[in-house]
Amino acid sequence: MTSLPKARVAVLISGRGSNMLALADAAADPACPYEIVLVASNDPEAAGLAAAAARGIPTWAQSHKGMKRAEFDALVDARLRAAGVEWIALAGYMRILSTEFISGWEGRMLNIHPSLLPKYKGLDTHARAIAAGDGVGGVSVHLVTAELDDGPVLAQVEVPIFPDDTPDTLAARVLIEEHRLYPRVLAQMVTR
Repeated sequence: MTSLPKARVAVLISGRGSNMLALADAAADPACPYEIVLVASNDPEAAGLAAAAARGIPTWAQSHKGMKRAEFDALVDARLRAAGVEWIALAGYMRILSTEFISGWEGRMLNIHPSLLPKYKGLDTHARAIAAGDGVGGVSVHLVTAELDDGPVLAQVEVPIFPDDTPDTLAARVLIEEHRLYPRVLAQMVTR
């Protein structure tokens, strides 16, 4: 029996890369329908780059500083296409992408966001949920569109907010769910 070729995924990061590592752990399973062929970053000092390289995953980094958004995104796009990337997983990538870049990957780029979208787009999601008196926070995986954190939600997981929660304690519990959810949703998407 011949197995289907695995979907070629790039993960874009800006920091420690914990969600990238969760995706890489899942990809290590022979039954996983995707492989990570590149980890790219807009920060050459991002800790996740060393973690990816230690696992034998090719990396690429270029600082965006001093470059126009579209110019930088064109560099990233060229590198992704040179690596034969078919899907993109944004995992703590802290850059707003140009509309040209997004349209070039339409329907093939996912993002993970630490809130129950459409609530709390952008930053400081946990502090905002706590300040609002919400009983639950959570995580969403969505398709990327031109509007920030606004694409169709593919899956969500709720995480209870406890009376003594701080943004950090809530973030730690949400992160556990992020690491479970993202590999599952990416695997579902690449086999649709």
